[in-house]
Amino acid sequence: MTSMVFSECSTSTASRLLPRSLRKDAVVLVRRLSLPRRSCAWMALLSRRTLAVGAAAPTSPPPSASVAIEACAKVIDGKYVAKQIRDEISAEVSRMKEAIGVVPGLAVILVGDRKDSATYVRNKKKACESVGINSFEVYLPEDSKEEDVLKFISGFNDDPSVHGILVQLPLPSHMNEQGILNAVTLEKDVDGFHPLNIGRLAMRGREPLFVPCTPKGCIELLHRYGIGIKGKRAVVIGRSNIVGMPAALLLQREDATISVVHSRTQNPEEIIREADIIIAAVGQANMVRGTWIKPGAVIIDVGINPVEDSKSSRGYKLVGDVCYEEACKVASAITPVPGGVGPMTIAMLLSNTLTSAKRALNFQ
Repeated sequence: MTSMVFSECSTSTASRLLPRSLRKDAVVLVRRLSLPRRSCAWMALLSRRTLAVGAAAPTSPPPSASVAIEACAKVIDGKYVAKQIRDEISAEVSRMKEAIGVVPGLAVILVGDRKDSATYVRNKKKACESVGINSFEVYLPEDSKEEDVLKFISGFNDDPSVHGILVQLPLPSHMNEQGILNAVTLEKDVDGFHPLNIGRLAMRGREPLFVPCTPKGCIELLHRYGIGIKGKRAVVIGRSNIVGMPAALLLQREDATISVVHSRTQNPEEIIREADIIIAAVGQANMVRGTWIKPGAVIIDVGINPVEDSKSSRGYKLVGDVCYEEACKVASAITPVPGGVGPMTIAMLLSNTLTSAKRALNFQ
């Protein structure tokens, strides 16, 4: 059997690559099924159709030859959704200020001079300002003592104008990360990492006060794009306390059937290939290939990895854990990197801070 494959999402490409005898019918079919070009959903529909190459009419094709048309995945735009959420938060903060004269407050503690951490803290400060949340920052040198960090946490725990406390990770190696995170009072743990919050997340019938921001953002993207989770097979790649583990717990709460792939998993591609939903959070550039993905799967790519790029003025570009160029031809929907999960993480932090303030002030 002879077949031809093309990946451009356009009717002109379709008509150019089809045999001349079928071009008219193929273009008519494409036009009837066409949806907004950005989603390319019509390509997914066409990929299930076989257009015969031969004299017979297209409605009853002979099995001698076919044209396979690759799907073009819908882009799950995290930047757009995060903007929507920030607008909603801004409206609520304004309503709170008008009603009771109080606005939420978020405190961030940064230890050391890591450039990536400093960038994250600056972005969080800007995000707070954009929605009207008060921002408090503490910058401590790399060689600070653990007691110095704990002193600031204790002060923020007792400060009624602070409704959320975030300790920027990673901490220097000489500090006890677990002990410092546990020192944040449960009611202000807007990062969602307190053991009691994680424990409640894991238990049926219990509700955590806060859910970790990045996993929460992943689920919010699925919800806002109307992607069903109940009854689906979901695979989480990575088992970190920050993303992988809480993401798996959240999917389980949504009644998905969960598998977690990690560094000791044998034949990971076989497990991933069964997934209807994939959340990749392993920190390895382009690890998940297109051949690992079930046709029509939905991909949430948490990874953000720098790779060399001589064409970029910075000398590198950012890519995810999933090979986007290959995956977008197989998946039904996928988050880009950057512009996918990243903006959602900060939006969820703002959301958690607003929730904390409302709870503390009994504001409905």
